[in-house]
Amino acid sequence: MVKFVSSVLYCNMHAMISNFKKSSVIFIVAIFCCVALVSCTSKSEKTIALAEGDNNNQVPEKIDFTFHVKPILSDRCFKCHGPDKNAVEGGFSLHSPEEAYKVLGELKDHFAIVPGDVSKSELVNRIYAEDSNQLMPPPESNLVLEDYEKAILQKWIAQGAEYKTHWAFIPPVQPEIPVHEGDSIWGNNEIDAFVLDKFKEKNLSPSDAVSSEKLLRRITFDLTGLPPTLEQVEKFAANPSKEKYEEIIDSLLVSVDYAENMTAEWMDIARYADTHGYQDDFERTMWPWRDWVIHAFKENMPYDQFVTYQLAGDLLPNANLEQILATGFNRNHKITAEGGVIPEEYRVEYVEDRTTTLGTAFLGLTLECARCHDHKYDPISQKEHFQFYSFFNTIPEQGLLANAAELPTPYITVTSKEVKDVLGFINLQKSELKEVPVMVMKEMVKPRSSYILDRGIYDQYGAEVFPDTPKSILPFEGYSKDRLGLAKWLFEDEHPLTARVAVNRLWQRMFGNGIVATSFDFGNQGSLPTHPELLDFLAIKYRIEGWDTRKMLKYIAMSATYQQDTKTTKEKLEQDPENKYLARVSRLRLSSEAIRDQALAFSGLLNREVGGPSVKPYQPDGIWEETTGGGGGSTASYTLSEGNDVYRKSLYTFWKRTVPPPSMMTFDSSSRDYCSVKRQETNTPLQALVLLNDPQMVEAARVAAVGEMVANPNSENEQIKKLFYKATSRLPNEVEIKSLVAYYTEMLEKVEKGDISTDEYLSIGRSSVPSDINKKKLVAMTLTAHTILNLDETINRG
Repeated sequence: MVKFVSSVLYCNMHAMISNFKKSSVIFIVAIFCCVALVSCTSKSEKTIALAEGDNNNQVPEKIDFTFHVKPILSDRCFKCHGPDKNAVEGGFSLHSPEEAYKVLGELKDHFAIVPGDVSKSELVNRIYAEDSNQLMPPPESNLVLEDYEKAILQKWIAQGAEYKTHWAFIPPVQPEIPVHEGDSIWGNNEIDAFVLDKFKEKNLSPSDAVSSEKLLRRITFDLTGLPPTLEQVEKFAANPSKEKYEEIIDSLLVSVDYAENMTAEWMDIARYADTHGYQDDFERTMWPWRDWVIHAFKENMPYDQFVTYQLAGDLLPNANLEQILATGFNRNHKITAEGGVIPEEYRVEYVEDRTTTLGTAFLGLTLECARCHDHKYDPISQKEHFQFYSFFNTIPEQGLLANAAELPTPYITVTSKEVKDVLGFINLQKSELKEVPVMVMKEMVKPRSSYILDRGIYDQYGAEVFPDTPKSILPFEGYSKDRLGLAKWLFEDEHPLTARVAVNRLWQRMFGNGIVATSFDFGNQGSLPTHPELLDFLAIKYRIEGWDTRKMLKYIAMSATYQQDTKTTKEKLEQDPENKYLARVSRLRLSSEAIRDQALAFSGLLNREVGGPSVKPYQPDGIWEETTGGGGGSTASYTLSEGNDVYRKSLYTFWKRTVPPPSMMTFDSSSRDYCSVKRQETNTPLQALVLLNDPQMVEAARVAAVGEMVANPNSENEQIKKLFYKATSRLPNEVEIKSLVAYYTEMLEKVEKGDISTDEYLSIGRSSVPSDINKKKLVAMTLTAHTILNLDETINRG
């Protein structure tokens, strides 16, 4: 992962510089290149014996280029001997067989690789060289080949040095479904057959099925972002059959909660925010587009249509208002109003943002790495980067806003009449305005020309380019040279990436990691799929079944793989510590949205109103004021929302780019500055502090405690049991209830002694405290409920 990050930083170095470049400043970047593999013509005459692997790695009997060799070349060699022709050292490249096998040297008297002949392959001599001037990779590159990796390369050459096209650029082929025989064959569907095949290969075995209440909690959180109700838990516990489980899944998938939960993830991908970003960070109105996304998921819009509307809805024949509104996806990028900036420089950045988003969201490729030069790892040239760029470069937009009141063009105005007639899914009633503007896409009357930008700099024009795509992915033949043609290209049956990238994210949603762990990068620097045949099977299934997202999620949820327990053994942990091969289900911490929304649901405070403008729940005082750019406007200071709006789902929380919601950021929400398809996963002391001190958590605990004290006024034990049950979806055992009752008793003693201020503690939060309740007992029960909300079991899905 460190190597991947460093490579991305390297590829983006020039882009970052150009972001800060002013017209009067010239930046010179010194690039340190590795010593050429063929710079010295001397070589050892001896044949090097095949080395054995280290790190307990066993050199495979048959070397596979994709899974064994390509990762080594990509990580250790491609920086100087890869696809970027401008960075190739010594005239030698390893990215293709034609380049790798060619004769080298001034005298044309040696080869780096001679297929089948180790003794004549200079590469082998150089990777084993003891002289630092001969060694590859050179010491100054800070790259080192392990003995195991050297053995892989040597054996690969001995076996013929066969090259293969990168797996992700080969269209998925329907794999043969593994057949397993025996009396105790495990599994519910084809997913399990592929997973079981990997178990046998890795000497693993499946875990037991999880208990009914934990399975219900898992699937409910995964699909809706909320815990199950006690009624749902008890009904399923009474009849935990496959049929009942399937019935529950079906009911969850048609709920508004499901649509909102899917939308929350799409907001990261779409880099949605309620402000423009940069210094003054003025407010923008894009929430009607968010309402459309909720509507699309609620209607189970096929993924191909969902994406086409967002990329090119305005270009569809007789495009209607909904299709045009959907193109707001392309306009969610940052927009500046800073004085003194060069408008064209920033307009170019907006187009680059749309290009990068296309690559990350739909192709799983780092297109941004080909902005300043040919991609160093993937077969994407700088010219091809700007051919992608040209698809998004023909809208009449400006690079600079004059002030907070200026509306970035192009935009449409959504009126109450339009909401009534055709856009009924937009919650305009919540808005203080009768009509709202939304940024959308629109083609210029005379399209803007596009050029290769030298080193990615906005005003350094090279050759003119036109809309096209890399032939290494799929030729762009027979499509209109616009965004609509691009959308159709994405969903061509032979496209190798679109379906794989999409189902991989759905798998990531359900298991925590994708079959390709780097869901943002399917290129040479990305992770290899752990179950490549399964990925292809799912990709083809998703496509031929009409890009039906609900159906795919249900199919995954019905598998025995998904229904395993999280418990494991010491042996399994040693064999597969990262759970790549799924011999258990990983325990996953809830998302930032789910942690807060669960607390609101636990207390009964959750406001389930759908859609409308973003709201402002509790936030530490003064944060916006500390970071304001001085431009004034509605984002200069933070004003808490009125009434029940403060208890709306986290999806609707106002997102200021320069100051994102601090509690959500602490729990690893994406910044929304750019497209993000996978959030970070951290565990920090700050997260514990948020759970302990966030007013929303304290208030939720208090309101939940009031509810149970009213329902069971004469039994603290029953109150605590019910609170535990609501928070974890199971009843506590004897040890747990004893510990919690003891804690309640201890807290009550502290309150009675005056160690805890009753009035001060009960004043946290906006909701009122019943006047006829014992306040001292309420404080003690609130502290107990708050403790339950802080349990590891409560904030984890596992």
